[in-house]
Amino acid sequence: MTPTPEFARPQRLDQIGAGETTVAIAATAAECAALARRFDLASIKGLSADITLRREAAGIVAKGRVRASVEQHCVATGDPVAAEIDEPFLVRFVPEPAATADEVELSGDEVDTIFYSGGTIDLGEAAAETMALALDPFPRCPAAAEILRSAGVVDEDAVVPGERTGGLAGLKDLLGKA
Repeated sequence: MTPTPEFARPQRLDQIGAGETTVAIAATAAECAALARRFDLASIKGLSADITLRREAAGIVAKGRVRASVEQHCVATGDPVAAEIDEPFLVRFVPEPAATADEVELSGDEVDTIFYSGGTIDLGEAAAETMALALDPFPRCPAAAEILRSAGVVDEDAVVPGERTGGLAGLKDLLGKA
């Protein structure tokens, strides 16, 4: 059995008409705290989304905007780093394929696809995943550059292409001798 997502906002398919349906969702403080634990964030102070749904032959298309106010952990110090997320998204909800169905290949210009089963789609989980994908993978506080420099981490702007640096500097020469 799949656990219930922290920010579940099920939308019944039979309530989505032929035209566009607009939905606004927002996470409670408890849901924000649970999502912060799930995504290893210092905190989520708010998460909301405005979503427009419409039926298409290929499924339900959800288009909208996710907004969040979060604090991530600095990669160098662990200190909280504030970030504002304001991310557009576009996803297509399609029925879960049969177990014997072939793999689905998507090209780069395709809409992200989320599979569902039953009579509902989960807009909250789609918003939470969109927020998580928009996070900075290497958040840094103002003191991070100095701390990393003192630990011997070379700033990527200081690396000269073709120059041998660091612990792997002699690797090319060693491989050439083999």
